[in-house]
Amino acid sequence: MIVATPPLGESIGGAILYDETLRQKANRGLPFAGALVATGIVPGTKVDAGAKALADHPDEQVAEGLDGLRERLAEYISMGARFAKWRAVIRIGEEIPSRGGIAANALARYAALCQEAGLVPIVEPEVLMEGVHTLARCAAASAEVLHAAFAEIHLQGVLLEGMLLKPNTVRPGLAADRSNLDAVADATVTCLLRTVPAAEPDVAFLSGGQSAKLASDCLSAMNECLRSRLPWGLGFSIAREIQQPALEKWRGLAENVPAVHAALFHRADCNRASRRGAYDASADAPPST
Repeated sequence: MIVATPPLGESIGGAILYDETLRQKANRGLPFAGALVATGIVPGTKVDAGAKALADHPDEQVAEGLDGLRERLAEYISMGARFAKWRAVIRIGEEIPSRGGIAANALARYAALCQEAGLVPIVEPEVLMEGVHTLARCAAASAEVLHAAFAEIHLQGVLLEGMLLKPNTVRPGLAADRSNLDAVADATVTCLLRTVPAAEPDVAFLSGGQSAKLASDCLSAMNECLRSRLPWGLGFSIAREIQQPALEKWRGLAENVPAVHAALFHRADCNRASRRGAYDASADAPPST
């Protein structure tokens, strides 16, 4: 239902599938990867095996999944995947993140294996929004994580032009006082300018639990006010915020599918406008159907 939304490919460049979904087929028997290609969307897949507690560091987590990854990547390519994603989870707290916790997430090793196989790696070092930390604390932690990630990416020989970065926006913790949109946009772009090489082609932000409108508004503010300072493109890599309004329309009823398509395309089109710095939150009225 989601993949068949016309014309979704005008606003969405790629879709990340789970291993299970990549192996499944749409109603008419076409593999999901093929269904995405038919709409102009590039299929990819998530390849990390989830986060587990880091040994001797119970407050930190490390992404697993390197074992057998080379073989899995070859299989994913045969099924139509053209890129992959690996998520590292970084929590802010007292004396964390630690350097050991950051380094243990194997983002660079994963990226090198992807490029060896012919896949574009999405590198996702996510500094979580949960907590009471300030905007400045999030900025410092995010910068430390990105510095460490790109230092290791350099050591592993990863081609910067052949990868994408999927970071968090710089925000205070969810339990802290919230900063205004301009402060978030400026702090995020300043952090990226200090840490992300200019050869990196694109930055695709994760939503991190933001509402759909807030995520669109923040991205638009960064693109509109700070475009002249940016050596890379700024976009989104999000799922829940773009799909949830559509799923709420669906309610499991076939007669609601047109309303689902309208809601999904509306949200995608809003984010397309955000990438151009042209999103207007006050005019963001979802379709009535």
